[in-house]
Amino acid sequence: LGVDDRSMDHFLAQSGCEVHCFDPSLEQPHLQKAEIWFHRISVDWRDPSPAILPKRQANNKKLATILDDFGHREVDVLKADMESAEWKILENLVLEGVLDSVGQLLLELHLHWAGFEVAGDDPSVVRYWFSLLKELERASFRLFHVHNNPKKPHLFLHKNILNASSAYTLSWVNTRWKPS
Repeated sequence: LGVDDRSMDHFLAQSGCEVHCFDPSLEQPHLQKAEIWFHRISVDWRDPSPAILPKRQANNKKLATILDDFGHREVDVLKADMESAEWKILENLVLEGVLDSVGQLLLELHLHWAGFEVAGDDPSVVRYWFSLLKELERASFRLFHVHNNPKKPHLFLHKNILNASSAYTLSWVNTRWKPS
């Protein structure tokens, strides 16, 4: 969220947190700048297919796989802008029980279209989105902050809507979170 603004990342790192940023456009696979690690990985709702040659697919992995690869069991703060893949990634986090490993979730949601691999008429898409947000609530996540991006178009499922934004950052805290 806010690729140009790393102030939160630096604050967390200077406070003693181990900070990892994932960006599939990086030239190097892993790079440490000051106190922050950068990785050429993209969080996805699926792991890479072994049937596709590794050079032909991006380095996309599910969060659970990334945690296993790095030897991590929990994430204090997960901050993500997944460019319209967030709905499928959120579904994966719910289905695989990864949300129990997350203390806070700051997620940019895009509403201008249904999202990758999400289909159906508008009411079906909205029900799907709503069901995922309800799953967050069932997993003891409570919404504590909402920010709309006024620079984004005023679109909701391809329709112009006055006083709406096509992108919102929603911030939740896991009320059952007990870091080890």
